[in-house]
Amino acid sequence: MSKTFSLGGIHPHDNKISAAASIENFPLVDTAYISMSQHLGAPAEPVVAKGDIVKVGQLIAKSSGFISANIHSSVSGVVSSVELLPDLSGTMVQHVVIKVDGDVWMENIDRSEEIVGEIKLSGPEIIAKIAECGIVGLGGAAFPTNIKLSPPPGKKAEYLIINGAECEPYLTSDYRIMVESPEQILIGTKIMMRALNVKNAYFGVEDNKPKAIKLLKKIAGKNYPEIKIVPLTKRYPQGGEKQMIEAITGRQVPSMGLPIDVGVVVQNVGTALAVYEAVQKNKPLFDGIVTITGNCMTEQRNFRLRVGTTFDTMMYAIGGLPKDAVKLISGGPMMGKAVCRMDAASVKSTSALLLLTEAETKRGVESNCIRCAKCVDACPMGLEPYLLNRLSRADRIEDLEEHMVHDCIECGCCLYTCPSNIPLLDTIRLSKAQVIKIIRSRPKK
Repeated sequence: MSKTFSLGGIHPHDNKISAAASIENFPLVDTAYISMSQHLGAPAEPVVAKGDIVKVGQLIAKSSGFISANIHSSVSGVVSSVELLPDLSGTMVQHVVIKVDGDVWMENIDRSEEIVGEIKLSGPEIIAKIAECGIVGLGGAAFPTNIKLSPPPGKKAEYLIINGAECEPYLTSDYRIMVESPEQILIGTKIMMRALNVKNAYFGVEDNKPKAIKLLKKIAGKNYPEIKIVPLTKRYPQGGEKQMIEAITGRQVPSMGLPIDVGVVVQNVGTALAVYEAVQKNKPLFDGIVTITGNCMTEQRNFRLRVGTTFDTMMYAIGGLPKDAVKLISGGPMMGKAVCRMDAASVKSTSALLLLTEAETKRGVESNCIRCAKCVDACPMGLEPYLLNRLSRADRIEDLEEHMVHDCIECGCCLYTCPSNIPLLDTIRLSKAQVIKIIRSRPKK
């Protein structure tokens, strides 16, 4: 029987209309715009300058802090500039701009299709290689993977969980990875198990992906019995770290806590593939699988896309924006970000581009709360969104902290269920940021 979490959740139509689209290699671009802020933490510091010749996979920026990540060129050519350019939200971020000339790769990258199963590196060597190759979490936050695989003193990982839920509607990039590269993902899981020094791993997959579950169970059962494939009930936000940990292990992450506090580390399937490629193939993270989808599209696509490809270039490659598309979202409809600059470029964590019509984006007119408590029933964190919204609008910061606004995971379940069309998530998100800033500013005990 499929497992799930205990509180809240919703059941939006999954709209996995691109699930049958095999992964294609996206055409080489003329110019790559590579951001120095592709990860959680401090931006990377460029180590190249205008006029430098670079190859695919060459280091172009070094991590600049404890939480930061190396960045490598996704193309070969000449650096035309190092300058501030807008990201998808319009924020000015430093970029390395490379004029593409051919497709010359670093010689030490193994480009063969041979699957390498033998893991030769030790745990510390694996973590060093992951850091060197700039691997980050590909489930959304882009947290540097080497840090996540290095629990702080006093903390010990007991289990590794691979997140294959892909619970966001429309997204299918993780699904395509699971059905096209299952062995590599499982080897990547084994690599991370060695880095963490754990003996058991769980691989959670929502049960609306039976082909992936069957394929992974077959390979894991034959070659990797220490990795258990766990079917999960289709339920949003099943892919949330805290929800997945509870569903699989029964453990609950405490308020303001992290998965490692209950002995668990969670990694995305895309991260597992990137770890395999880094450790077994010496390939840095400079590309990823991106779904381009929407009901207004005549053809759904899944691409292997190199970092630094602009959104307008992606649209051009699929024949341009459909006439009735009015909004472009990077990610899924629940937690993705609206793209306000078509000249902005993809980053390591770009997983999807979703095109929506006016009918699909139109919000209903806000009316008074009718005290139905649907938002309370839907909240997977056991919060009271209607109350947090009222406290937020009244700027009652202390009360917001008392009512645990900082535990909100910004999944949007409350907004989705509200019959009064109250923008609950919008107000709660702003207050949450204020409260967390205050909490972090306090002296540590």
